[in-house]
Amino acid sequence: MRDHDPQHLGGIARRLAHILTTRGIDPTATPDGGPEPVPALLAAESRIPARYRGATADHPAVAAWVRTIAEAGRPGPGGAPGIAQGRSLLIAGTTGTGKTHQAYGAIRSLLGAGVRLRWKATTAADLYADLRPRPGHDGERELRDLARCPLLVIDDLGAAKYSEWTEEITMRLINHRYNEMLPTLVTTNLGMADLRAHTGDRVASRLSEMADKVILDGPDRRRAHRRHPVAAV
Repeated sequence: MRDHDPQHLGGIARRLAHILTTRGIDPTATPDGGPEPVPALLAAESRIPARYRGATADHPAVAAWVRTIAEAGRPGPGGAPGIAQGRSLLIAGTTGTGKTHQAYGAIRSLLGAGVRLRWKATTAADLYADLRPRPGHDGERELRDLARCPLLVIDDLGAAKYSEWTEEITMRLINHRYNEMLPTLVTTNLGMADLRAHTGDRVASRLSEMADKVILDGPDRRRAHRRHPVAAV
C-alpha cells in the first residue's frame, strides 16, 4: 500500500506550477537563499495602512527604542520574546516630518525581529469617534481593550477637538498604561506646552515621565513629494 498517489500529486504540482507561472514566477527557479518572510509581519500587513507597509524605523532614537523593547520581552513558546513592560515613545514634530512613518516602522521592526506582538493603532480622532457613546456599542469594553493592549499606537494626539470628555478618555487610557508600564507609542504635532494645554496637566505629566521623546524636524515631506513626485521617497 502506497502512502501517496503519484498521479494525484502530479496534478497538484501541475496546478501549482500554473499558478506560479500566471503570477510571473518561474516554478523551476532555484531559491536564492534570501531571508524568508516573517509570518507575523506578513499577517500584520493588512492592518497597516497601504502607505506605510514599507515603513522603516530609520531614526536612530526610534530604532534604539525598538531594540530596548525587543530585548525586554519575556520568552514565550518557541523562545520568541513577547512584549512586556517597558518605556513608551513620544514622537513630536511638525506636519509631514515622518512621525507616522516612524511609528509604523517601529511596529514592522518589532515584528521583523520575531517579537510576539499584540498591538493596536489608532489616530486620536478615530479613538474618540469609536468610543463616543451610542446605542448598541460598548465603549467601556473597547476602552479597556485599548488600555490593556501590550503595545498601543496613538497617532496625532492633540489634533482632535478638545472637550472635557476627550480629556477624561485620554486620562483614563494613559493613566492605566502609565500604572501598568505598558509601552505606548504616541505621535503629535504639538510641543509639550501646547500638548499640556490640549490634553491637561495629568496626561502631559504622565507622558513626560513614561515616554522617551523624539523630535523630528525638517520640511514637510508631503509638499516635497508634490513638487518632485519622482525623486521623493
